[in-house]
Amino acid sequence: MRRAGVLMPITSLPSPWGIGTMGAAARSFIDFLVEAGVSTWQILPIGPTSFGDSPYQSFSSFAGNPYLIDLDDLAAEGLLDRAEYASRTWGNDPARVDYGALYRERFDVLACAVRRLAAEPPAEYAVFCERERAWLEDYALFMALKGAHDGAPWSAWEDPLRRRDLAALDAARAELADELAFWRGVQYLFFCQWGRLQGYAHTAGIEIMGDLPIYVAEDSVEVWAHPEQFQLDENLRPTEVAGCPPDGFSATGQLWGNPLFAWDRMREDGYRWWIGRIAHQFKFYDILRIDHFRGFDSYYAIPAGNTTAAGGQWREGPGIGFFRAVEAELGPRRIVAEDLGFLTPSVHRLLAESGYPGMKVLQFAFDSRDGGAEAYVPFVYPTNSVAYVGTHDNDTALGWLKTAPAEDVTAAREFLGINTQEGEGWGLMRGVLASASDLAVVLMQDLLELGSEARINTPSTLGGNWTWRARPGFATPELAAKLRRKLALYRRLPPQA
Repeated sequence: MRRAGVLMPITSLPSPWGIGTMGAAARSFIDFLVEAGVSTWQILPIGPTSFGDSPYQSFSSFAGNPYLIDLDDLAAEGLLDRAEYASRTWGNDPARVDYGALYRERFDVLACAVRRLAAEPPAEYAVFCERERAWLEDYALFMALKGAHDGAPWSAWEDPLRRRDLAALDAARAELADELAFWRGVQYLFFCQWGRLQGYAHTAGIEIMGDLPIYVAEDSVEVWAHPEQFQLDENLRPTEVAGCPPDGFSATGQLWGNPLFAWDRMREDGYRWWIGRIAHQFKFYDILRIDHFRGFDSYYAIPAGNTTAAGGQWREGPGIGFFRAVEAELGPRRIVAEDLGFLTPSVHRLLAESGYPGMKVLQFAFDSRDGGAEAYVPFVYPTNSVAYVGTHDNDTALGWLKTAPAEDVTAAREFLGINTQEGEGWGLMRGVLASASDLAVVLMQDLLELGSEARINTPSTLGGNWTWRARPGFATPELAAKLRRKLALYRRLPPQA
C-alpha cells in the first residue's frame, strides 16, 4: 500500500520548556498528520543523550530520554507544581534547544516529580520495575555512579567499579540507593508518557517509525555492563572503533568512535544481546529503521587513537545469519534498512536476502559529491523501499538547492521541472511522492519551506546539531490541506481517508 510519512524529531516540537516533549504538542502534531492524510510519523532515537547531545550517542539502548518527559502533563497528574518549572530559564531562543540549560534545570524538576511519585507509588510502578529489571537496574546504577563521579565516563571510575566487582557494586547500590530510586522513577515517568502518546497515535491511525543506531556509545551502560559483547582489550578499552571512510562529503571520513561488536562471540550465543535490544525497540515502534545496515555485511574498523577515519579497514560482519536469528526468535518484524553510504554487491545481496525495504535519497541522484548515483533517480525506485528527499543527515530541500554544486542543481531542476510557482522544495518532494516506493517520507522542514538554518545534523561537525525546533503554530490547517492534496494526487492517502 502506498503511504506517506513525515520525519519530525520529538525534540523539534515547540514547547515553552526548552525542548519538544511527549505532551500536548506531540498529540497536536499527530492530529496534524491525520488531517494531512499522513500514515507514518518518523522520529529519531529516543534514548538518553550523552556528550554532544546526539541521539545516536546514548547512555542506553533501552532507557528513554528524560528531556522528552512533558512537564505540563506531570503537573496535570499532580506530580509537579507549575511554579517548580515555569520560573526557570530553559534557553533564550525558542527555535533552538539549549542542552546546557536542560542539563542544569531538568533533573531538579524531575526530582520533584519522582519524590511525589515515591510518596504514593501506583501499583503499576512496582510492575514496571520488575518487568524492566533486566536493563533498568544496571541503567539506574550506571547513572547514579556517573553522578557520583561528576559525570565522568565509566572508563575513568575506580577499577573495582569499572570491572564490576560484585562487592563494589553492592556497596554502591547501598550508598546510592536514593539516586537509584530517582533514575527508576524517571524511567517509569518516561514509559508512562510514551505509552499514552503511542496509544494516541494508534487510535488516530498513525504508525511510529523509530530509529535504532547500529552502535552504542563507549560511555554507555551496555559497554560497562556487557563488555564481552564488544572488541575491548584487557583494560576494557576499544581496540578499534567505528566510523565511515573518506568520501565526497568528507576528505577525512567520519570518526564516530563507538566500540565495535565482538561478532564472533555474539554468534556463539545466538545474538542474544542484539535480539533483546531489537525486541525492546518494538515496545516503542511499529516500524524500526536500523541505522548503518551495511555494517552487518562489513564494517569499517579504525584503530583506536586515530584522529580521523582515514586508515581504517573493512572487516566482515555477521551477514544474513544475524537477521535469520532475529526473525527465528521474534518472528517477522517491520524493519527498514538504512542502506546508504559505500555499498558493494554483497551489501545489495544482504538487503535482498533480508527482504527489508532500503532507503532512496533523492539528493544523492544529482549530487556529484556523492557520485550522482543512478540508483537514487526516482523512476528506478523499487516498490519495496522508503523514499526521501533527504534525511536528518542531509540539508533541507531548499538548503540543498542553494549549497549543492550549480551543475547538480541545474540537473535536478530540469529533471523534476522545478519552478517557483509550485515551490522549489515542493518540486523535490514531488519527486519522491510520485515515485513507486511504498513509503515516501518528507522532512517537516521541507513542508515548512525552510533552508539550511533548519538542518538537523551535519555529519562530522560539532556544535549546533540536533537543536532545530519548529515555531508554535507551525502545523497549520492550511499546510495539512496542501499536503493532503498532494498525497491524494499521488495515491498515498490511507484507505480510511
